[in-house]
Amino acid sequence: MRVTLKIWRQAGPSAAGSFSTYSVDDVKDEMSFLEVLDVLNERLTEAGEEPVAFDSDCREGICGTCGLMINGQAHGPQRGTATCQLHMRTFKDGDEITVEPWKVASFPIMRDLIVNRAPLDAIVEAGGFISADTGGAPDANLIPIPKPVADAAMDAAACIGCGACVAACPNGAGQLFTSAKLAHLNLLPQGQAQRWDRTERMVETMELFFGSCTNHGECQEACPKEISIDFIALMNRDYVRSKVKNRKLIGQSFP
Repeated sequence: MRVTLKIWRQAGPSAAGSFSTYSVDDVKDEMSFLEVLDVLNERLTEAGEEPVAFDSDCREGICGTCGLMINGQAHGPQRGTATCQLHMRTFKDGDEITVEPWKVASFPIMRDLIVNRAPLDAIVEAGGFISADTGGAPDANLIPIPKPVADAAMDAAACIGCGACVAACPNGAGQLFTSAKLAHLNLLPQGQAQRWDRTERMVETMELFFGSCTNHGECQEACPKEISIDFIALMNRDYVRSKVKNRKLIGQSFP
C-alpha cells in the first residue's frame, strides 16, 4: 500500500509554517499511523533531512500525547480511537492524507506537529486532586459507593487529556476536558471535602485559556474515549452551586 502524506512543517513557535508532501511505500494494513510516521522519519534521517517532530509515548491510547488532526478530524476518521491506535487499514491505497497539529490559539505550535498543552495542566493543578491524611490504605469496601456513581466516575476518569475536544470545538472550548476531570472526583465520596472550591478554581482557570461552550457537540464526537457531554451539564450545575456554597463558607469564617 502506498500513501501520500501532506504534513505541516514548522521550525519553531515564531517561524512560518507550510505543508510538505511525502510519499511512503510499503505501508501495511496492520501498521499504526505513528508507525508510518516512524518509517518516514527513518527515511528522512537516512537522506540527511530533518525528521518530522511529533509527540508520542505509550502508543496504547492511554497517555494522550499523540493527538493529531488527520484529514481535518481530530485523531482521524475512526471514532473512539487515539492516533496511536489508528491503523492504516482505515485508509486506501493511493490516499493523500493531510496531517496537522492541533490548531488552537490556546495550544501554540512548538515545532511541526507538536503543540504546548500546558493550559490543560494548569486546570488540573488548580484543583484536579484530593487531599487525604497519610497512613495505611483503607479497605476497598470501607466506603460504599453505588455502582451507577462508580461507573460514571470511571467514565469521566477515562479522559487522557489529549486535547482533541478543544481542537474539534469551533470555539476552542475546554469544557469537556474540565468537566471530566471534575466529575471523576466530584462524584465520589473522597472528593466531597473540596468539591465546591475545586469546581470554582478549575472552571475559572479554564476560562482564562479557552473559549465558551455553545453545545456544538464536536468535542464528544472527537474524544477518543467517547466521553459524554453530559459531564458538561454536571460541571455547570456544580459551578453555580459552588458560588453559593463558597460564599456561605466565607460568611461563616468571617462573621
